[in-house]
Amino acid sequence: MSSKRTTTSSGSHGVDLDAMTPSQLEGIDEATWLDVIRKMDEVYLQLIEDEVALEEKNAQLEQSQQFIFSLLSAMSDVLVACNARGEIEETNVALRELVGMQESALHGMSIYQLLADDDSAATLRTVIDNVGPGRSFNVVELNLFDAERSIVPVDVSCTPRIGPNGRREGYVFVGRPMAEIKRAYHQLREAHEALKRTQQQLLHAEKMASLGRLVAGVAHELNNPISFVLGNVHALKRYSERLAAYVALLHSGEDGAEAERQRIRLRIDHILQDMPSLIEGTLEGAQRTADIVRGLTRFSAVDREEPSVFDLSEVVKRAIHWVKKGTAPTFEVHWSPLPGCLVMGSAGHVQQVMMNLIQNAYDAAGSRDDAVPALWIALDRLDDRVVLRFRDNGPGIAAEHLARVFDPFFSTKPVGKGTGLSLSISYGIVERHGGRLLVRNHPEGGAEFTVELPAAHDKGSSADRR
Repeated sequence: MSSKRTTTSSGSHGVDLDAMTPSQLEGIDEATWLDVIRKMDEVYLQLIEDEVALEEKNAQLEQSQQFIFSLLSAMSDVLVACNARGEIEETNVALRELVGMQESALHGMSIYQLLADDDSAATLRTVIDNVGPGRSFNVVELNLFDAERSIVPVDVSCTPRIGPNGRREGYVFVGRPMAEIKRAYHQLREAHEALKRTQQQLLHAEKMASLGRLVAGVAHELNNPISFVLGNVHALKRYSERLAAYVALLHSGEDGAEAERQRIRLRIDHILQDMPSLIEGTLEGAQRTADIVRGLTRFSAVDREEPSVFDLSEVVKRAIHWVKKGTAPTFEVHWSPLPGCLVMGSAGHVQQVMMNLIQNAYDAAGSRDDAVPALWIALDRLDDRVVLRFRDNGPGIAAEHLARVFDPFFSTKPVGKGTGLSLSISYGIVERHGGRLLVRNHPEGGAEFTVELPAAHDKGSSADRR
């Protein structure tokens, strides 16, 4: 064997033959040494591979830690991890910003020091005592102090933290501050109430606009019975004067012949025969006037009445009457009532829908110069529904407008001729009554609106069927 120093490609990790004593080298041939050197190289290469793998694992672990840290930092919910004694071990940015403390100050602090009152502490103890392994406890509300020492309600859930040995090592609390959410909910509720008030005002405004279009018809409608009553009252006044003169003559002690002459001259017998019919006609005219005023009051008032059963045929009849008396005296309405079509809801609101549809039909049909405005109304009872169809002889609705006719403030009428609210409000009224309002262009021409309402199976009250 040569006494020369032999090394492997491993450099300083090779075998130094010069360092061996003669007794160590005796009896060992060169093949044995090469085998030893090869084995040592294999061991070293394995160490190198293990070191590379360890470095890769460390890099992956650092990436995982960075990923988890990014998630915790991005969370808007607050997070606190503590040990079994309730001492804080980890927090996220949201929690530290909420309480206004650094991580170093929070580490090791008892989680109970973050709570604002004893009730929250008692609730937290109950959560910890009852939380089961592998599941979150029901969300509870705890009060925490924020950076300004103001109380902040937080909805918190608790999950046990299990160690490698399967034993519980602590707890993880995840909570969502509710102050902003509750404030936003309160603002949303106020906005919703304001929207409902605005909708009610729009509804009433549209009803008053419809009522305004009927002023001329109302004046004419009221003029007839009032004139009738006024004429009867004047006649009754003359009759009362004659009767008073005749009664005074009788009490004056005049002879029977004079009384008879005055009876004939004053036409007392005619007065006595005519007075019952005059009184009956006066009462009838007064009652008719009262009915007109009551109907107008019911239509124009902000309707807060309880839902009741009413006859839809009567409502349609009143709606046709008012529209024709108001703005459409030449409107040809083809309509056959179908008694017994009962509906549950507000008769005043449904009458507004009927008037809107009839008025819109007249406006559409009146835009043609080659035909008399006409409307066909069909009423059917189908199982549990009542179906009304309104078809006019107008030009119909443009295809691009069909999908928008129920949008608020959308109108195809010229500026100043329509508010764009009548159909939108009518759609909402029908929907609130559990029905549907549909529109299409009829195959025979003109537009057709269909109102479907749930039928009432109860006879109900007749208060609204007048």
